Amino acid sequence: MSRRRLRPEELELWQQVAKTAERLPGKPRERIAPAAPKAPENGPRKPSPALPDPFPTFGLGSGAKPPPESHDFLGTTSDRLSREPVRMDSKAFTRMKRGKLVPEARLDLHGMTLDRAHPELVRFILTSQTRGLRLVLVITGKGLREDPHDPMPRRRGVLKTQVPQWLRMPPVAQAVLQISEAHGKHGGSGAYYVYLRRRR
Repeated sequence: MSRRRLRPEELELWQQVAKTAERLPGKPRERIAPAAPKAPENGPRKPSPALPDPFPTFGLGSGAKPPPESHDFLGTTSDRLSREPVRMDSKAFTRMKRGKLVPEARLDLHGMTLDRAHPELVRFILTSQTRGLRLVLVITGKGLREDPHDPMPRRRGVLKTQVPQWLRMPPVAQAVLQISEAHGKHGGSGAYYVYLRRRR
């Protein structure tokens, strides 16, 4: 353990006491040499760390986190269908998309109201599956151009948008294996291929 050096005021006080002290008989008087002042350290002096401002500048909303960036990737009905995984045989799917497979039955919903079209679609799909059909065609018509970013709800291509949703709902969802836009020779974007599951 290193000995602590005396501070100048302590050394001065000690010297005053030592002047008035009497030495013991038989012992020579010891002179205490004053401690050499501590040499200054070489090199630049490190600046003391700055203390934090107790009253930082405050601005309204300055501590708020920015909202997460969001994008609408839903796209049109055609975009969503094109991104769906292929559940049917891949070779048959490729032939179907190229118009090489001929639909075994067709239903034309073009011009129908939603109230009339929905039960017609349900009846057609279930009847087709009962008959053992695999590929059927549902015609909806193209309607007006579908805009996924339109802030106002508009009845444009309503059957084209609604039919894929109906096909994923009971009671026909269990019968449908794949939905895809038809090839140009079978109606293109105004019709859907519906590939049915085999009846169990």
